[in-house]
Parts: sequence; C-alpha cells; structure tokens
Amino acid sequence: MSDVNSSENYNCVVILGPTAAGKTDIGVQIALQRHGEILSADSRQVYTGLDIGSGKDIADYTVNGITVLYHLIDITDLTREYNVFNYQQDFYHIFPDLIKREVLPVIVGGTGMYLDSVIRNYDLITVPENPVFHAELENKTLDELGKMLLELKPDLHTREDLFHKARCIRAIEIAEFMKSPEADAVRKSMMPRPDIRPLVIGTTLERTVLRGNISRRLRERLESGMIDEVRLLHENGASWERLETLGLEYKFVSEFLEGKVKTKEELYEKLNIAIRQFAKRQETWFRGMERKGVVIHWLPPVPDKTVRVSAAIALVDCYIKR
Repeated sequence: MSDVNSSENYNCVVILGPTAAGKTDIGVQIALQRHGEILSADSRQVYTGLDIGSGKDIADYTVNGITVLYHLIDITDLTREYNVFNYQQDFYHIFPDLIKREVLPVIVGGTGMYLDSVIRNYDLITVPENPVFHAELENKTLDELGKMLLELKPDLHTREDLFHKARCIRAIEIAEFMKSPEADAVRKSMMPRPDIRPLVIGTTLERTVLRGNISRRLRERLESGMIDEVRLLHENGASWERLETLGLEYKFVSEFLEGKVKTKEELYEKLNIAIRQFAKRQETWFRGMERKGVVIHWLPPVPDKTVRVSAAIALVDCYIKR
C-alpha cells in the first residue's frame, strides 16, 4: 500500500503490534529521546489491580533513573465496565494537553479497537440506560441476543461481545440508541475530537521468536505471583464471572482457582496456546486496519530490540517535524 499520509504533518506516534513483540520498550525509548509521554492503548491496563496478568511492567518506564510519564493506566477498577467509548473520551481529554505542552504523544498498545477508535475516529456516543428494554433483553438467551446484535450491526467491530451476555445486551442497547433522534443531541454534548495525526509504526517478530517470547513471559508471570494476583482480586470482591470476562490470563487462572483446570502445567499449556491465538488475531486486526487505509510502517522483524528502536527513531525523525 502506498503511503497515502506521507504529506501529513504528523503530531503523534503510535506503536502497535502483537503481544510480546516489544512495543513498550520501543515506545519508552521514543518518549525518552524525543520529549514524549506514553498513552497506553491496553484494555486491561486501565484497571487497578490487574498488574502481572496484564503486563503493566511499570518498571520499564524508568530507564537509567529517568521515568517516562504515562497515561491511561490504573484509571478505574473492576466495578466499572470500561469500554472503547470510555477510552476514546479519556484519550480525547489527555491528548490536547500534551500537544499544548509541546510533548510528543506516544500511543503504545495492542488493543486494536482502542487504537482504531482514535486513529480512525470511531463515531461513539454515551448511551443512557433503558431499564425496560434492558429487562426485556435479560429474558433472552445468549444465542437470541447474538442474533439480534448481528442484525443490528452486521459489521460488528469485535465478536467478543457475542460470548458474554452483559456485554451483548449493552451492545444491543447502544446499537438501538444510535438509530434514535436522541443520538444527535448526545453527540453535540460530547468532547470534540482533537487534531490527531498519527505516524503509525508496527512491530512484530518472526513466528517462532514471538512464540518463544510468549512462552517465556508466561512462565515468568506465573512464577512472579500471577495466580495470587487473581486470587486476591476475587477475595476483594471481583466475581469469577467478572474476572473471566477479562480474558486470557484472568480467565484461565480463574478457571484454575475454581478447579476447572486441574494442574498448573495444564494452566500453562492452555494459556500458552490461547495467548498465541490472541497474537494472531491482533495481527489480523492490524492487517484489517491497513485495508481500511491506515498506513503502518512496519519495523524489521528482528529479535535485536536496538535495531527496531533505531528504525523507529529514524521514522519519527523523518516524518515528524518539531
């Protein structure tokens, strides 16, 4: 695909890629070397208490005693169902301040929908609760709800909503509201989209290297207390169902603690496979973004992080004039 955005005067950087591909290291180095701050684009790192399983690795934001400021991490708790609309609005609130302070926004993450919502400006609005309609939906089965949602939104951004009743109901409520006259009035009251002109940089690794990173990192997280983290979240009030909706580490460790997964080795094997599959879905999402017109400058897929960091810095210096 040709670089349709080559004439743009970019004002921010996006570092995207699959899990375990080294996005944070690259983003932090760009922020350090080019007066930037990190805006996370991770759907689980927004939650307090989800530290080991979500891979927050806050220590990575400090290099040689210098700490890079970060945003959109630890901003809510599990009593709230944080979603892409919340992310977009929070992002819109923070971004202009960075530009005003002449700080380079460096958006780093692998949650495709969060990234896409700010890169391609999703048309999202806040939707008020409708208790009567909600009660009607609660009486339906998950299969019935899934069919309703697909009829309302055949081009569904993510099919994950189809597997969780509460999320499916909320998605239906939003889709129905979007067709109502009240939707336009709500749009006018929302925060306007700031001037976002992103230089999008992608990083990934050869399949065998990426899988090795996933496996090694999973072992490290299990050994550093990930199971205890999930147990504590449950003891502090998060239901098993709520934890399972978070997916991957939180889903499988919850099932282990519930006795559905019998051994730690079985937990490791199942979770390792699931994370590999997730990485493939992430890469599929990013290819879809390219098909929709997003230009992604892919870094060389080499294991040496210094090579990828140097290539990313060169892209920033080439395209962003400051």
